Amino acid sequence: MDHFLYRDGKLHAEDVPLTEIAADVGTPFYCYSTATLTRHFQLFQDALAGMDHLVCFAVKSLSNQAVLRVLSDLGAGMDVVSEGEYRRAQAAGVPGERIVFSGVGKTREEMAYALIHGIRQFNVESAEELRVLSDVAAGLGKTAPITLRVNPDVDAKTHEKIATGRKEDKFGVPISAARAIYAEAATLPGIEVVGVDVHIGSQLTDLAPFEAAFTKIADLTRDLRAEGHVIRRLDLGGGLGIPYTRSNETPPLPMDYGAMIKRVLGDLDVEIEIEPGRLISGNAGILVASVIYLKQGEGRDFLILDAAMNDLIRPAMYGAHHDIIPVIEAQAASLQRPVDIVGPVCESGDTFAKQRAMPALCAGDLVAFRSAGAYGAVMSSEYNTRPLIPEVLVQGDQYAVIRARPSFDEMINRDKLPAWL
Repeated sequence: MDHFLYRDGKLHAEDVPLTEIAADVGTPFYCYSTATLTRHFQLFQDALAGMDHLVCFAVKSLSNQAVLRVLSDLGAGMDVVSEGEYRRAQAAGVPGERIVFSGVGKTREEMAYALIHGIRQFNVESAEELRVLSDVAAGLGKTAPITLRVNPDVDAKTHEKIATGRKEDKFGVPISAARAIYAEAATLPGIEVVGVDVHIGSQLTDLAPFEAAFTKIADLTRDLRAEGHVIRRLDLGGGLGIPYTRSNETPPLPMDYGAMIKRVLGDLDVEIEIEPGRLISGNAGILVASVIYLKQGEGRDFLILDAAMNDLIRPAMYGAHHDIIPVIEAQAASLQRPVDIVGPVCESGDTFAKQRAMPALCAGDLVAFRSAGAYGAVMSSEYNTRPLIPEVLVQGDQYAVIRARPSFDEMINRDKLPAWL
């Protein structure tokens, strides 16, 4: 469920017509719904009710400080994968004890920054990283709380580029090697083992891979405890998928996900951490764009928008689907025809949809990309010297620009010419 609905023939974000925002800030722009963010976060809270738990939002999915503040005020922790994301969470008011640091390539500088400013735990991804973290922590006179990210060799049955839990993936340590690395961790200065971490991929639409992975983690937890390790926390990662179409996708509900966690892990007396990103932010955001041209080609027509692959790269990068709808509601009886929906960037890959059935649209009309809140703005770029597009947050009948569109002068003046030119 989201809060982007038609009223009186106009698509609204909560109580604000998108035509009003477009007239104010121009297109293209991202728009996020506070009510949807809140509802989706609460779904996970409810799903894990009765268990000691912390829901840590995956900052990589949507990192605007205003969004992080909304979720932090609801009690969310944050899952970060870089010092920059840590600093964003910190700037949004999230205390260090609610920040989890993940990622395969943490640098010494990133480790030190998090240790100095406070951290809930590091999700360590290799024996090499563990030794470096020990050295950094001991040098600072600090203790680094750690979980070891274990790769359970489970196929998440998701897109090749977002699967992370198979033995050929770069993430985590093989589950067969985990006990030996935990044994080493117990001997290292500056290291405190607090739990086990697992994350098998993103946009999962079936609970079976989760259950297979969590069952292996439960067995590992029992083995580690038998060997004397204090395992008081299990970080289960994120990955629960969302419906990107209104027709045939039916991912599991958070309540079903929570019930499975309780069934598989409920007897272990551990604190549960989960790190959802997409399911909280995905359907909480849309991308609004304007039609520049309807171009008639030989054998197909093209709907050319002012949004491009640099603004929303998921279709070009993953072949991802987004429902694209007119902001002014089409009449029920209006004829639809297939068009290729494309952007103005000089790449054939700058294509959002091929032969998508759309109602008649013309230059100046507005369209909205649904389910664009996750991995939209965060993956955007200034390719073709196109400004990053604004982000807007709506709450009820209010809206605010939470990231402004830079001017061309601001973009170009970041370049510096050397003295010899």
